[in-house]
Amino acid sequence: MDFSWNETQINLKKKILEFAQQELKEDLIKLDQEKKFNQIDWYKWADFGIQSLIVPQKYGGQELDILSITYALESLGYAYEDNGLIFAMNAHIWACELPIITFGTEAQKQKYLPLLAQGKWIGSHGVSEPSTGSDVYSLKTIAEKKDDQYILNGHKIFVTNGSIADLIIIFANVDLEQNKRGIMAFLIEKDTEGLIIKRTISKMGLSTAQMGEIILDNCVIPSENILGKEGSGMAIFSHAMEWERGFILASAVGTIERILERCVKYARQRQQFGQPISKFQLIAQKIANMKLRLETARNLLYKMAWLKKSDKPALLEAAMTKLYLSQAWIDCCLDAISIHGGYGYLTEFELERELRDAMGSQSYSGTSEIQSLIIAKYLGL
Repeated sequence: MDFSWNETQINLKKKILEFAQQELKEDLIKLDQEKKFNQIDWYKWADFGIQSLIVPQKYGGQELDILSITYALESLGYAYEDNGLIFAMNAHIWACELPIITFGTEAQKQKYLPLLAQGKWIGSHGVSEPSTGSDVYSLKTIAEKKDDQYILNGHKIFVTNGSIADLIIIFANVDLEQNKRGIMAFLIEKDTEGLIIKRTISKMGLSTAQMGEIILDNCVIPSENILGKEGSGMAIFSHAMEWERGFILASAVGTIERILERCVKYARQRQQFGQPISKFQLIAQKIANMKLRLETARNLLYKMAWLKKSDKPALLEAAMTKLYLSQAWIDCCLDAISIHGGYGYLTEFELERELRDAMGSQSYSGTSEIQSLIIAKYLGL
């Protein structure tokens, strides 16, 4: 495995850093408090090309290889501090664009991918339900076939981008008795009759990412909006989850590096008892642990990217990457707050927001407990 970066990849990182520093000046403290979607920066990043990283060139995308995409997303987390918008863009890429790229018909790709790649449309997908979170095989949303169309009825919750999405991939069951073999995926546009946005859900962190609760009330979907084949919903979901779990926290690796550098700088400058606090063993140990977490996280992430670039299955590695990166992000935020003392607790220092944003990573794209179960299963437990 060779994780050295070529000149094109290095230049992409430089461009992301320069763009974030020069073009993006939104007041994140205000946006966080108001819990508003950062639409201005969404369109700016779309113009830059983040939402098109994975999309084939024939549909208006950049069609980068997965190692380059990973490096770009890591650089994004380092350069840009709105974790909520980064999360929204990741959901757009892995949960909407990727399934269409992989399973969509040519007509579906031509219709939707250019709009998604340009950021003109926001993508989402709806799996979780009030009574079925991690138990995705027990979906209660029903799709009843009638002639050349399906009628959907059900209730979706925790839908990232759901309240602002233009296109949502909804998973529904055509036959509850068939369990996972009865699940299908449908492409549903926001103005479809019977698709009801019940509310936008308030969250602990990632406040600029909008999470929706959706009702499907006799929502009529034509057969041409089926994603994949009939009964292939779980295959689509599993494929998307492998990629999403492996790469949705790529930006968190960049965030950890940014926080680490901030802590090193602060520890050198902050004086207590006549010396920099970096000279105190407990502070130095926290910073050393942050560095260890960063490099371990990078190795897991890059190995995941190498496996997918080599067309190898990586369900175990995806679970390991998601589990470790989420905990490493949280632990580094906690250490950063501790290193900054009372200042770390203040809103104006923005570290408390970093921690609140990090906490969600233990739940989305499969909880940490689910990732542990997957790892244990691969070990024969």
